[in-house]
Amino acid sequence: MSDASAQDDAVATLRRIAFLLERAQATSYRSGAFRTAAAAVEATEPTELARLVEDDRVADLPGVGRRTAEVVVQRWRGQEVDYLTRLEEQSAGGSGGDSPGAALRSALRGDLHSHTDASDGGSPLQEMVLAALEIGHEYLVVTDHSPRLTVANGLSPARLRRQIDQIRALNEAVAPFRVLTGIEVDILDDGSLDQEPELLAQLDVVVGSVHSKLRMDSAAMTSRMLTAVANPHLDVLGHCTGRRLLGGRPRPPSEFDHERVFAASAVNGVAVEINSRPDRRDPPHVLLQAAIDAGCVFAVDSDAHAPGQLDWQITGCERAAEHDLPAERVVNTWPVDRLLAWAAGS
Repeated sequence: MSDASAQDDAVATLRRIAFLLERAQATSYRSGAFRTAAAAVEATEPTELARLVEDDRVADLPGVGRRTAEVVVQRWRGQEVDYLTRLEEQSAGGSGGDSPGAALRSALRGDLHSHTDASDGGSPLQEMVLAALEIGHEYLVVTDHSPRLTVANGLSPARLRRQIDQIRALNEAVAPFRVLTGIEVDILDDGSLDQEPELLAQLDVVVGSVHSKLRMDSAAMTSRMLTAVANPHLDVLGHCTGRRLLGGRPRPPSEFDHERVFAASAVNGVAVEINSRPDRRDPPHVLLQAAIDAGCVFAVDSDAHAPGQLDWQITGCERAAEHDLPAERVVNTWPVDRLLAWAAGS
């Protein structure tokens, strides 16, 4: 094997370990160490990397530590990478391959809710796209936050326009895979959407979510959400209750008239998101069934903030399977052209 090929294998292994750590909800520090090492190894001349491997000095590279150096050396020398093997075995044990949601997961063609380091994600756009390709998707919608969510470094109109240009350029390199433009736009107090309407009209998919005043009284929250789902630019109602189940500060679900909101979503063709994040699992089962009964369509989304989290969709698929939700009613089982036609309202 050439030095260049051995280098490619080492970089791919480091990224695979990071992916599996992210999927297993490891700390960003642990997964980030492997992504940082992958970037450092990739930037090194293959002949120089070969010399460092030979001298057991891979850890001399900036951003490469003892464990990540060991991975590089093992892969370079054609040995089993012990750490990767353990992670793969653990992942296989919880992958859901024979679970009720597996059929729906295999039918998914893409993900409509993902974040990059342009807002509050941990990885650049290219890393997210590579991970989506790895798990077999045909498309990925990039939905970084909107301006009002300053805590998440929401994108101003100018920054969003630059991202759109970046995505268009990237599509030329990754075809036939499709990177779709999008946003997770804040639903403001009055139900308006936190971005310029003409810019929202340019995007492929718009996810709208409530991130503020989650304890608003039920009547006001209902009015807020009804206004949002009536907006012609909105395609997906994101994590509709805003609840948080895990972490140091769990958050109860917002209160609203779900029957009215889901009925309006069905009439307006707005998909209700089945958010797959382990700390959200939103909507709760009672509301999920109510949305199914109301005739809504759905998007099973990862809400990923790191590449490995894209594989969290199995959680949402399991929840959908508990309610016998047909795959045809999940919009991201549709081919990309049908998805885009639906989002455009045609």
